[in-house]
Amino acid sequence: MREIALDTETTGLDPKAGHRIVEIACVELDNFLPTGRTYQQYINPERDMPEEAFKVHGLSADFLAGYPVFSAIAQDFLDFIGDARLVIHNAEFDMRFLNAELTQLGHPALPKDRAVDTLAIARRKFPGAQSSLDALCRRFGIDNSHRDLHGALVDADLLAAVYLELIGGREPGLLLAGTGEEKQVADTVLVVPPGAEQKRPVRAHAPSPAELEAHARMLEKLKNPIWLKEG
Repeated sequence: MREIALDTETTGLDPKAGHRIVEIACVELDNFLPTGRTYQQYINPERDMPEEAFKVHGLSADFLAGYPVFSAIAQDFLDFIGDARLVIHNAEFDMRFLNAELTQLGHPALPKDRAVDTLAIARRKFPGAQSSLDALCRRFGIDNSHRDLHGALVDADLLAAVYLELIGGREPGLLLAGTGEEKQVADTVLVVPPGAEQKRPVRAHAPSPAELEAHARMLEKLKNPIWLKEG
């Protein structure tokens, strides 16, 4: 199952207020594990960089001026993600920005149900606990010491590791045997694509003649077995 751990950096909090994406990064996952394939792109937002945003990611307008605008990279981005499910921390934020950029160019919006929101999963799994990416890295013992500023590729890579832990570590399928919240998380993220179901043949459990003979010989060696005693 192909998925994409995705993160963006922006000039602000609301695309309706004129804010734009300045960086996109993706980490490809296959059966929940990184494949080594990534996509990362800085983007010229064609506007100034507010000081508040600069303090978050350290990307200045002067630095970004040398990179392509979103319209120049949109198709490369869409080609990379293909039809994979998107794993995003606070998915509503990133999807809102991505769809604002894509629809402005005439591309169809990405469906909201295509995204797996790890923030929502973390809040259900650990109610009342901090659920930021940094907090989840601390909880799961994931090294994020190299994360001085928010960077989309660094964050997407950390997100891939956090996502794996949220769904049960290296053996996420074990969650299917759980109950309550573990089962809810498993139902949320373990989706079998249509047509990918695997049916196994029914196993035969009847003993073979050789096994029956060996069992009879073993019974003959027992002295005064309890099932032969009168009640």
